[in-house]
Formats: sequence, structure tokens, C-alpha cells
Amino acid sequence: MGELGQRVTVAWERAGMPQSIVKRADEILKQLETDNRQQGVSKNITDITEQKEGFQLSFFQLDDPVLSQVRDEIRNLDVNNLTPMEALNKLNEIQKIVNGR
Repeated sequence: MGELGQRVTVAWERAGMPQSIVKRADEILKQLETDNRQQGVSKNITDITEQKEGFQLSFFQLDDPVLSQVRDEIRNLDVNNLTPMEALNKLNEIQKIVNGR
């Protein structure tokens, strides 16, 4: 497996992915790498990933009104001054927003 594949595997393991999923993903990645070598990919996969570095979708950039409301609720929280009960109540409110109740 290439360097990128090893980095991906480590990331999955650190994220707590189940070992069965990590193993299957490794198998798929190895097959893709083999296919790419046989077909003569014009660009090295490392070059492609380095160009995308720093790009990440943001949960808070989505234009969903429910997510906007959840974002606003979270932004308006003063988490350093919430009691445990207030935090649970706020989490319950946010859960109701998400569930549409």
C-alpha cells in the first residue's frame, strides 16, 4: 500500500473506525492503487491530494434552515457558565429542533 493509503488507515484507526471497516477499506484502496498503476494514471495521487489540502466542508456553511438554527443555538451558548442541567436542557432543545418537534 502506498504512503497515502497508510496515512488514511492510521486516520481511520485514530477516529475509532471498526477494524472490519478499516480492513475492507484497505482492500479497496489497494485494488484502486493497483488499477491506477496498470492504467497509467497521468497524475500521482499524492499530487492530487496535496492540491486539495486544507479543503474541508463545513457543517456551518450548509444552507439548511434547521442547521442554521442549530448553529445559532450553539453560537449563543456560554458553555463555560452552563450548569450540567442547563447543558442537558439545551441539548434536548437542539435535538427537538433537529427532529422537527
